[in-house]
Amino acid sequence: MSAASSVMPLRRALRRCVGWLAVASLAVAAAFSAAQTPAASDIKPETGEIATPAAVPTKPPVDIAVVLPLNVAAYARAAEAVSAGFMAGAAGSRTSYVVIPHAEDGVLGAFEAARKSGARVIVGPLVRDDLRTIAQADIELPWTLALNQSEDTPSQIRLYTFSLTVESDARTIAHRMRDDAAQNVAIVGAESALMKRFAGAFATEWLLSGGNGPASFRFDPAPEALTVLKRDFLKKAPDAALLAVDGNAAPLLKPFLGTTAAYASGLVFDQNSVAALRDLDGLAIVEIPWLVTPGAPEFAKYPRRDYGSASLERLYALGLDAFRIAQALMDGPPEQFVLEGATGHVTLAEGRQFVREGRLAIYRAGQLVPLDGGH
Repeated sequence: MSAASSVMPLRRALRRCVGWLAVASLAVAAAFSAAQTPAASDIKPETGEIATPAAVPTKPPVDIAVVLPLNVAAYARAAEAVSAGFMAGAAGSRTSYVVIPHAEDGVLGAFEAARKSGARVIVGPLVRDDLRTIAQADIELPWTLALNQSEDTPSQIRLYTFSLTVESDARTIAHRMRDDAAQNVAIVGAESALMKRFAGAFATEWLLSGGNGPASFRFDPAPEALTVLKRDFLKKAPDAALLAVDGNAAPLLKPFLGTTAAYASGLVFDQNSVAALRDLDGLAIVEIPWLVTPGAPEFAKYPRRDYGSASLERLYALGLDAFRIAQALMDGPPEQFVLEGATGHVTLAEGRQFVREGRLAIYRAGQLVPLDGGH
């Protein structure tokens, strides 16, 4: 078969995925519970400090400058969690750093302050719009690790990315379904931009790995619509299903799918009631190791924060891993990079991306446990 003839069925199958491939803006976790960043006095002066952009020290130069929207109300909690994780990762290290907060529309000024600090590496920005601003700005950057993703590879050759994204979880799920010999799969999805991105990434990976076009079902929480969904879903009898719905909808939807193997992204879950967790029994998710295996020996040296929010704990873990990646960038990007981190298995991929693969886990008796055993 020619290359052209093999591409056409793939394109037709992709078009049949009912708009799952729509690209939308990345959503930072919406549920932020109370969280406090450690005060500057809690940080050893020889290792790091928090500074206002105008007060960034110029002598001696620091190794890493962390630029975060700590003064933006909408993102302050998220930024505080990332900052706390970064500081915990850096504790006891000889690597020096400074945390530079910025307000709305202040990311360029904060990056200029970071450059004046003499930092060999800048970690940030955190918000996607700020990443777009930096990527398009005509400024000379040191090695920079953005904590979000860009739709396109940034033209700034010193700009790398590392983030928590549902796309990574979608690819992990597609690979797992193939490993389990699933032939016919289904996507049950909501209409939000985040869920469309999640479903689109799964459909793309599934089709590129040789799978058939997924059956698509629209999620509607109305009781009558759920009854129809159950009837149509069971008539299709898929081997496995992707739940592209938010964490509040998943406990409502899961019982309607019978015994079909079902998967979702852990990133959509924050905190559920005990009753809701029981309704999730049998649902497999991709979650960060920091939450799936909290007692793992590799995490013993890091302090834990009780944020009361899985979303904020993931961002804390993002800060932990960001420190170790930033250390690896201080002398320029390594040819190869592998980290078994708090957010998952992290590697350096094409497009100047540090990509992560989370850990598969499953809800059993209201508890989240590793899908394949382990600690």
